[in-house]
Amino acid sequence: MESNSLTLFCSILMICTFTNISTAIDTITANQTIKDVDNSTIVSAKERFQMGFFSPGNSKSRYLGIWYKNIANQTVVWVANRDTPLADTLGVLMIDASGVLVLSNGENKIIWSSNSSKTVMSPVVQLLDTGNLVIRYADDNYPENFLWQSFDHLGDTILPGMKFGWDMVKRIDRYLISWKSPDDPSPGNYTYEVYLKGYPQRVVWKGSAMRFRFGPWNGVQFGGKSHLLQNMVFTYDVVSNEKDLYYMFRLLNSSAAMRMVLDSDGDLKIFTWTDTTQGWDNTVTLPTDECDDFAFCGGYGICNITKKSFGLDICECLEGFEPKYPEKWRLADRSDGCVRKSKLMCGNKDSFKKYPNLKFPDTQNSWFDPSMTLEECATKCLKNCSCTAYANIDVKEGGSGCLLWFNDLLDIREYLGNVQDLYVRGAAGELGTSTIRRSRAKKPLSTIIIAVLVVITIFLCLVISTVYRKRKQGRKGNFTFSVKGESTNRSEKEDLELPLFDFITIAEATNGFSENNKLGEGGFGPVYMGILEEGKEIAVKRLSKTSKQGLDEFKNEVLCIAKLQHRNLVKLLGCSIDEEEMLLIYEYMPNGSLDFVIFNKELSRSLNWSKRYNIIYGIAKGLLYLHQDSRIHIIHRDLKAGNILLDHEMNPKISDFGTAKSFWGSESEANTTRVVGTFGYMSPEYALDGIFSFKSDVYSFGVLVLEIISGKRMKGFYQPDPNLNLLGQAWRLYKEEKFLDIIDDVILESCNHSDVYRAIQIALLCVQPYPEDRPSMAVVSLMLSSKCEIPEPKQPGFSTYRKLLDSDSSSSLISEHSCGF
Repeated sequence: MESNSLTLFCSILMICTFTNISTAIDTITANQTIKDVDNSTIVSAKERFQMGFFSPGNSKSRYLGIWYKNIANQTVVWVANRDTPLADTLGVLMIDASGVLVLSNGENKIIWSSNSSKTVMSPVVQLLDTGNLVIRYADDNYPENFLWQSFDHLGDTILPGMKFGWDMVKRIDRYLISWKSPDDPSPGNYTYEVYLKGYPQRVVWKGSAMRFRFGPWNGVQFGGKSHLLQNMVFTYDVVSNEKDLYYMFRLLNSSAAMRMVLDSDGDLKIFTWTDTTQGWDNTVTLPTDECDDFAFCGGYGICNITKKSFGLDICECLEGFEPKYPEKWRLADRSDGCVRKSKLMCGNKDSFKKYPNLKFPDTQNSWFDPSMTLEECATKCLKNCSCTAYANIDVKEGGSGCLLWFNDLLDIREYLGNVQDLYVRGAAGELGTSTIRRSRAKKPLSTIIIAVLVVITIFLCLVISTVYRKRKQGRKGNFTFSVKGESTNRSEKEDLELPLFDFITIAEATNGFSENNKLGEGGFGPVYMGILEEGKEIAVKRLSKTSKQGLDEFKNEVLCIAKLQHRNLVKLLGCSIDEEEMLLIYEYMPNGSLDFVIFNKELSRSLNWSKRYNIIYGIAKGLLYLHQDSRIHIIHRDLKAGNILLDHEMNPKISDFGTAKSFWGSESEANTTRVVGTFGYMSPEYALDGIFSFKSDVYSFGVLVLEIISGKRMKGFYQPDPNLNLLGQAWRLYKEEKFLDIIDDVILESCNHSDVYRAIQIALLCVQPYPEDRPSMAVVSLMLSSKCEIPEPKQPGFSTYRKLLDSDSSSSLISEHSCGF
């Protein structure tokens, strides 16, 4: 009896093993099946993924799919029979003897199959812990030699380890197709692919129309939004060669999970799951704004989303272009884009304008050669009258490769994180300095003689006009400095001209430097508001007779700021050295300095969170320009609320360059025995040891951000510990998770708390005690403009009061010439 029972048990066990799967295993063989009616599934070895039958949302149709096993709400990542759902629970999955995976309905009709190209004996189907369903040899000696894999047949989801793009040898195009709706996995209206027309780029399509695209790969990153596609949970790798062209996500935390989904609305979303969140966190959604919509500003138009916060038009034309239909443009219809103001002459009469910080235009109508230099690229573009722009392909090791654009330039947006320069073609003289010009053909002698006579005539007219004007106006003219180089890499002399005003003109403009016109006073001296005869408003800095600053600092500010041009830097209009007076004439900022507004209980109400954030971001962009993008690299050394001016739209402009320090080439750090700047804003290494670098300005920026958020000065009385300054107070509240207590009451209810919390984190990172722990302004700008992961800050430097720093005034100035001397 016992023998019969044992035989029966073994028979049942064998039937279960060789007919259908009801236990948790990760493979099936040619003699096994998965039946919907039995709720049978297979589970990957570490139980990360599960495959079986399911019904999505409110649908009653049945599909074969793969989902995360231990994450709630059945997150489906792949569906086999998207086009052919099952109407009941009679579906059966099996692998036939030739190695083809087959899904049949209750009538034994095949509704989906793997269509494997190879046939083998004893194939095995396995669900891997990556979520990849594979058909492989039964022989374990070939574990990676797959006959077929679901990772080559994407649905609406990209998983880590999944190749997105092309296998050039097998001509496999791995791309996403959205679901029709959350209840219907059948192919929807949107696709996401690596598009190979022209220079390859990643594109989201709605039908046959582009919805959104990333900029092309530049050897380091994708242009436009690429910084969003990685954080502390994951990153991505790119493979681009003759055989493969794809990118692939890679997990940095093996216990975490991530997925990119093209949803039924056409949005690309990245979700992450960690042990901390215990749920899916939507870390990225693309497109993020109107500027991401394809060609939102039309041909030759640039989109800048930051202008929206100020009520400005986010579209503008490239230099040398104007709206094609101005009336439609004013009505917010920019679809027709911009057209050239001047017709191209073609050939040697055309020039190129360099544009940094842009997402590159659509590359459908482009040509490329990876072996060419930038100079060869420029020459090739100039020789082709249809070429509208050129750029390097790869930015590594100084740049290489050539990318040419033809026809209109579409889908350009300002993108601070881009590290490539775009060179746009324009008519001669229209776009400023030409990048390259073709050699001029030999001219007839008569043409040369006429040209020389014309030049001589113009020169004589200018001389006579200048003499007459100087006799009439006294000492008006140009103020010229002759500057000795600071480095062997610089020329021995550099002449700098600046409009020179006579003293009488400025005195009349300021009503004789009336007290009623006085705007304030700093270390340099008083500042007055004035109006020139033509009605232009100006601000005049007058060197005080008792000022600690002298001619060197006066020259320093002139030289520094005259060389700089940026929307977030105050513009110097000219100077005066008449009547033993030293005056600096600037554009007038009607809203005064930031400290006048932010620390005033009534005036601060005019600065909501949106305006404060844009002030923070504007200051960051101005500093980034000083540190990295200007012709000379400059450390401001006295960044504070009083040196941030606000124009009529509350745009910030950095001012007061009297104590700035310039660097050329690879210089980035210096030291001095006489410290300049304002205590409280100074970094520890500068205040204590006289060592300053670009990271010194980063520290000052962090202090400034906390002042803008809190509406409180760096040095004040803070409960419960009066020994804490603003940094110490912010750190204490941050660690106690009471960051709301530091936010200015004026904006507390209306602001986005997560955005403010992020800004506080960035500020605390900027005020780290050691320079190497502070981010650069490039990284700060990136963190402010994206949702990338922010490292955890440590305790700030100078978070408590010290007698050494018990002063609000600027210290004595260094005697060395700081900027240009």
